[in-house]
Amino acid sequence: MKSQGAIADNWDLSVKRATSVVKIMTKNSTVNPKRLTAAGRGEYSPLDLSNTKEGRKKNRRIEVILTPKLDELFKLLESN
Repeated sequence: MKSQGAIADNWDLSVKRATSVVKIMTKNSTVNPKRLTAAGRGEYSPLDLSNTKEGRKKNRRIEVILTPKLDELFKLLESN
């Protein structure tokens, strides 16, 4: 990841990590950027609560959450 200036805290770092992933996805695919949202959780949504090296490593992650276009899903359900 290219440096984007000073990192204030873990929340800031997670936002920058998420934004980097979204930029990579839009650069290397036909995904419409209007359909993507980057969000950082910082220390507020850990997988591992231990304060170990391994625990912190688990918490440095990205999650991609896929959701359907609800209007298209409802049309599909109504047609059946």
